[in-house]
Amino acid sequence: MGKNEKTAITPVRSEDYPEWYQQVVKESDLAEQSPVRGCMVIKPWGYALWENIQHVLDDMFKATGVKNAYFPLFIPLEFLEKEAEHVEGFAKECAVVTHHRLEKGPDGGLVPAGKLAEPLVVRPTSETIIGDSFAKWVSSYRDLPVLINQWANVVRWEMRTRIFLRTSEFLWQEGHTVHATSQEAIERTDMMLDVYEKFAQEYLAIPVIKGRKSPSERFPGAVDTMCIEAMMQDRKALQAGTSHFLGQNFAKGSEIKFQSVDESEVYAWTTSWGVSTRLIGGLIMTHGDDDGIIMPPMVASSHIVLLPIYRKPEDKVRVMEFTEALAKELRDKYYHHRRLSVDIDSREIGGARGWDWIKKGIPVRVEIGPRDIDNNSVFVARRDKKHKDKESVERDRFIDKITEILDDIQINLYNRALAYREENTIPIDDKKEFYEFYTPKNRDKPEIHGGFAMSHWCGSEECEAKIKEELKVTIRCIPIDDNLTENGKCICCNSASDKRVVFAKAY
Repeated sequence: MGKNEKTAITPVRSEDYPEWYQQVVKESDLAEQSPVRGCMVIKPWGYALWENIQHVLDDMFKATGVKNAYFPLFIPLEFLEKEAEHVEGFAKECAVVTHHRLEKGPDGGLVPAGKLAEPLVVRPTSETIIGDSFAKWVSSYRDLPVLINQWANVVRWEMRTRIFLRTSEFLWQEGHTVHATSQEAIERTDMMLDVYEKFAQEYLAIPVIKGRKSPSERFPGAVDTMCIEAMMQDRKALQAGTSHFLGQNFAKGSEIKFQSVDESEVYAWTTSWGVSTRLIGGLIMTHGDDDGIIMPPMVASSHIVLLPIYRKPEDKVRVMEFTEALAKELRDKYYHHRRLSVDIDSREIGGARGWDWIKKGIPVRVEIGPRDIDNNSVFVARRDKKHKDKESVERDRFIDKITEILDDIQINLYNRALAYREENTIPIDDKKEFYEFYTPKNRDKPEIHGGFAMSHWCGSEECEAKIKEELKVTIRCIPIDDNLTENGKCICCNSASDKRVVFAKAY
């Protein structure tokens, strides 16, 4: 970027990445802070993006046999207490309801009244209450498998929040399944991770590394947690989806038992898996630039904006007629899984109009003026290119080529993100080099530093905890990649190791 080149977002990424992120969310009109601390209002442009994510994933889930259901927001405290490790993992984040009504207090204000016999926890995740239903639904091997998903909100009382990335209330989906055998449950765990990987890479254009969490990073109560990890443009990792093999832990807590083929009563095997509105934060930080968000066409809130331009009042009618006719033809076309979404912005606000759509990240902007109409053409700009990079395209050719243009943008975004990750992923075998990799050179003004270090780990929690304490670096995942299997020495203690793992700072 040239020294004096105008950008829509200030500060730019290289100056203050966290503040750049907050400004992108604001200027793109995705969301805003709510009156309730740590919660967000998702605005229409942001919610349309979430709806598109939801629709695609919902179809992908259903293609594997999953059905949607809905379970209560409130969970009896006793349900959480049945699974000790689970409740310990979530206890500090739980919001608790202790009263069932309000009444006027002595000073005229409202005060809680009607204390509940047992407190209710506002859903932080639903394994325990869904388990209660599963226990009623399952009595025989013939009832299995049970494959359920719910789209819902959850509450985790976060102390430090950031819109989309970590909020006290957020939207997500949580899948929960019950199986007759351990093998079936493990296969389902892996299957859903594959769904998340496909969605992240093909729809969000975010390259991910697929792997399993170390024991200390597992979901509370899980036997095994699988995940996908993505690199953001500050070189930190973002966990973009998880799938958990729960073994029989939750089945025993909820008494999910069934009569097997040999007529013995056995506990079932369960899984859970989920992604959330955190994906929107990941999309911003993977593809955004100093002009705002860039939306991958496969999930974009809208695909195209038409910008009619006229200076003379007498040109208005024909420009608008041309624009509306073009919009109608475009809206009759499909881009992969959905009909082309086309906006018309006829506001008379000068150059600010174009910048609004650049900041919103819409994939294609089309300017239409009297001269374009005379030439039966349109002036086209792509969001993955510089804002001044525009070309005149014959009208019918543009209609014929629009889906190819969108595909090209989608592929370009993925390839750019993949190249960035590869540039900032390095094998490190020397402990001093490892520590320098994650240590800012100027502690008063930390620059974007570090990345993904592919280093050996002996498997000890002590080494993992030491690195986390000293560098705030964690093992993001143990990759499911046989190419990383090799003999080496632990980056922390120099003990023997047989595989490289992904280390990074993370959100």
